[in-house]
Amino acid sequence: MRRAVLVLPLAFLVGAATAFAQAPAPAAGQKPAPPAGQTPAPPAGQTPAQPAPKPTTPAPTTPPPPGPAQPATPQPPPPFPQGAKMAFVHLQGVFSLSADGKAAAGKVEALTKQKQGQIQERQKTLQANQQKLQTGGTVMNESARGALEKEVERQTRELERFQQDAQQELTDLQTELQETFQRKLIPILEKMRDEKGLHMLFSAQDAGLIAADPGLDLTQEAVKRMDGAK
Repeated sequence: MRRAVLVLPLAFLVGAATAFAQAPAPAAGQKPAPPAGQTPAPPAGQTPAQPAPKPTTPAPTTPPPPGPAQPATPQPPPPFPQGAKMAFVHLQGVFSLSADGKAAAGKVEALTKQKQGQIQERQKTLQANQQKLQTGGTVMNESARGALEKEVERQTRELERFQQDAQQELTDLQTELQETFQRKLIPILEKMRDEKGLHMLFSAQDAGLIAADPGLDLTQEAVKRMDGAK
C-alpha cells in the first residue's frame, strides 16, 4: 500500500514554534515594555488620567438545578459493508486516540515547556541589562557604558540563536516521532487490508474524502490494534 505522509496533529508544537519565531530579542538600548496589566507611568509634571468608572453588572440569576443526568448509550460501530473492497483511515485520529500518539504528544509538550522556560530566563537577563543601560547609561563612564552595550549585544545574539536552535530541536523531535509512529502503524494497516480482502485502504486526508459509508471508516479498529500491538 502507498505510504501516506503522516503529519502529527500537535497544535501546541505549532504554537511553540511560532512563539520562538515571533519572540525577537529587544534591540539594544530599547526600553522594555511594562508587564502585562501594568499602566506605564506618565511623564514628569503630567497628571495621570483617571480610569473610567466600571459599568455596574447586574447580579447573575441562579439557574434552576438540573435534572438527573441521563447516561449516554454507547453506539455500536457501523458494520463494515459486506463485499466492500475499499476502506479508509483517519491517520490523525489514530495518532490522537492511540496510546503511542498520546505519549509522543507528551514528549513534544514537555520539550516545548522546557525551551520556553529557558528562553524566558534569557529574556529577563537581557531586559535587566537593557534597563540598566537606559537608566544609568548617562552617569556611567565611557568604558563602563561601552562594556555594558557590548554585553547587551552579545546577549541579544545568543538569545536569537537559542530560539532558532530550540525550534530546530522541536522539529527534529517531531520528525523522529513521526517515523517511529509510522513504522508501527503501516504494518498494522497492511494487515487489516489483507484480512478484509481490500483492494485499497485510503488515508482520508490524503484522498480528499468528501462522503463515504461510515462502515468503511477503520480508524477505531486501527487504534485498537495499535494499542494491542506488542
